Amino acid sequence: MTSTTTKPPTTAAPPSDASTRQFPLALRRLLHAREAGVFAALVLIFLLGTVLSPTFAQSDNLLAVGQQIAQIGIMAVGATFVILNGEIDLSVGSTYALSAISTGMLISDGWSWPAAMLVGLAVGAVAGLLNGLAVVVLGVPSFIVTLGTLSVFRGIALLISDGAPISLSSSQPGVSEFNLLGQGRLFGIVPMQFVFFAAVAAIGVVLLARSRFGFNTYAVGGNQEAARLVGVNVKRVKLTAFVLSGFCAGLAGVLGLSFLSYVQGVTGQGLELTVISAVIIGGAALFGGSGTMWGTVIGVAFIGLLQNILNIKGISSFWQTVVTGLVIVAAVAADTWQRKRKTRA
Repeated sequence: MTSTTTKPPTTAAPPSDASTRQFPLALRRLLHAREAGVFAALVLIFLLGTVLSPTFAQSDNLLAVGQQIAQIGIMAVGATFVILNGEIDLSVGSTYALSAISTGMLISDGWSWPAAMLVGLAVGAVAGLLNGLAVVVLGVPSFIVTLGTLSVFRGIALLISDGAPISLSSSQPGVSEFNLLGQGRLFGIVPMQFVFFAAVAAIGVVLLARSRFGFNTYAVGGNQEAARLVGVNVKRVKLTAFVLSGFCAGLAGVLGLSFLSYVQGVTGQGLELTVISAVIIGGAALFGGSGTMWGTVIGVAFIGLLQNILNIKGISSFWQTVVTGLVIVAAVAADTWQRKRKTRA
């Protein structure tokens, strides 16, 4: 007679236990994300705007904000790569003007708008290339290089235009079609400038989070010497970042011309500060190696909503500058405090 042994039944944990454990983990990850604080501030300022003005949350106003932040946002995407490398680009405002002036002059001279636009984009990319070469080949600090090219590019824009403004008339061939890039609306609703910003931001997210170039960008910004020792071409990474920054500034300049049909050599003065502010407010470390493209997008949106609220309430532009400056100082102070806390831990 054979005896059979009965195995005790195994009890599996109910599925709800696993989901219960996963929820706090996901919540902790969200709360410790670098952008969490900025996103919370964005939500708060949105709620504040809703309370202060009944028109703030209306779709027309929010779409207008999207159009207003588009050019800054495009430039901020390019600047993010430079800052994550531990460098800085102060010349984006001048590159913006130079690309817009070049495009406007060519259209006025009878060029087709696609060809003129390509030249404007190329001008921006070449400006970024020159900045990058001075940094990686000559070894000059990027702050000094781009502080110099800020004046150089601005001076070239004034020279080639003789300091005179350039206006495009809809009666000129192709100008009406060109203006659709900045003034048109997708499906009659979404501003085309915002569509361009969304597309550039999406490409930036993929490049930074999903490509080898993005991985190398973090490596170079975190520890340049260590990155070099493991085989990362540090010079190429930095050079590419400056070219992307210049290209994005050129694209923003072309869109700005398309929107206003007007540009002059002094256009874009001070844009570099707003662009850098958006990246820093979005959580990027000023000395490189830390930050995300999503953070930059949040930072751009934060600045846009803040300025919109101040405009709705009739606050002077001078006070707007003061408030923006205070926000920048607070963002950098928070980043410094966070770094010190990590060091102590």
